[in-house]
Amino acid sequence: MNLSIKIFISLILSVIVGLIVGESALPFINWWIAPIGTIFINLIKMMIVPVVFCSLVVGMTSLGDTKKLGRIGLKTIGLYLVTTAIAIVIGFGIAGLVHPGVGLQMTSDAVVKVKEAPSIMQVFVAMIPANPVASMAKADILPVIVFSLFVGVGILKVGGERAEFLVKFFDACAEVSYKIIGIVMQFAPYGVFALLLPVVAKNGPAVLLPLISVIACVAVGCIIHAVCVYSSLAQIWGNHTPLQFFRGMSEAMLIAFTTCSSAAALPVNMKNCQEKLGVSRDVSSFVLPLGATINMDGTALYMGVCSLFVANVFGIDLTMGQMAMIVLTGTLASIGTAGVPGAGLIMLAMVLQSVNLPMEGLALVAGIDRVLDMFRTCLNITGDGAVAIVMDQEEKKHAAKVARNG
Repeated sequence: MNLSIKIFISLILSVIVGLIVGESALPFINWWIAPIGTIFINLIKMMIVPVVFCSLVVGMTSLGDTKKLGRIGLKTIGLYLVTTAIAIVIGFGIAGLVHPGVGLQMTSDAVVKVKEAPSIMQVFVAMIPANPVASMAKADILPVIVFSLFVGVGILKVGGERAEFLVKFFDACAEVSYKIIGIVMQFAPYGVFALLLPVVAKNGPAVLLPLISVIACVAVGCIIHAVCVYSSLAQIWGNHTPLQFFRGMSEAMLIAFTTCSSAAALPVNMKNCQEKLGVSRDVSSFVLPLGATINMDGTALYMGVCSLFVANVFGIDLTMGQMAMIVLTGTLASIGTAGVPGAGLIMLAMVLQSVNLPMEGLALVAGIDRVLDMFRTCLNITGDGAVAIVMDQEEKKHAAKVARNG
């Protein structure tokens, strides 16, 4: 049986079992089953830094020159920002039709404390690791990416036999990392079951029903964005049918949905994009880690839905100017909150503040944030794969053009 099907079956089973046993079984679940999920997450996290570091170094040396890196980087970031803006608009559209929050009253004055989002200069400073080993130990992906790029550039500058030796070494390390990921993924069905069961058993349907309209809006919006935007990009640029695209992405999507972590899904995403979607290693090794760090289309869509939800709860009519401000703020915030824990709530807090919506609305959203996080993280990594396909085809066209002119 296909691994993706096994993972999906375990996901469905975790929901069924969680609803049946309920909160009364939580002590047993937390003691005996939840740790299995933690072990699975740790196994995946164990491979994040080796895969990102080795793959990026190999990718950089495969690119051959820094001009190519700049060309891919600018196009990738630009495409990520465009799809992020589209995601927010889709969120507005869905929420505008469903009107989530209408008739719902705040029952508490509780305010969720959210970490302050860093300034853009703080983000740039944090990108440069004072101690690369410490950044690797903490799995700070952005500094690891920057250090990997410098190592790759250094190898290109050295050239000759010594450089060739290092290229082969890092290439071998990357291959070993992919093999280990393949072994870890065999345990994915058990890990997925163990991760979701305590979530379903604890929350159940009762907690989710009052806010089901918000969850439905985010879920439907994510599906629309994935099908209409991402699969279209994959089909137009990569000649992949929607079925082929989502089949190739399925394992990474399920891991992202379960773990709520783009970083945790990154190793699987890199492996699948190369092996199932035909993306070259040099492109995927650069585009996917960058996407896992700054591409937040799912979070952007969630902001569009939740800002309208908060406005409806407090009886506030958003103007077109305020909606435009939300699109702009949300798009820029997707980079400004890169790598920050709880980035979804931080971005939402920034957006609410930018259009003077009550910050108390965060308390309502925080209650279902774990469920919403599943959908938005799944969409985030799906977007990474779609952009990787586009950039891979763009580089192949560029190479063909150079060959014709040269």
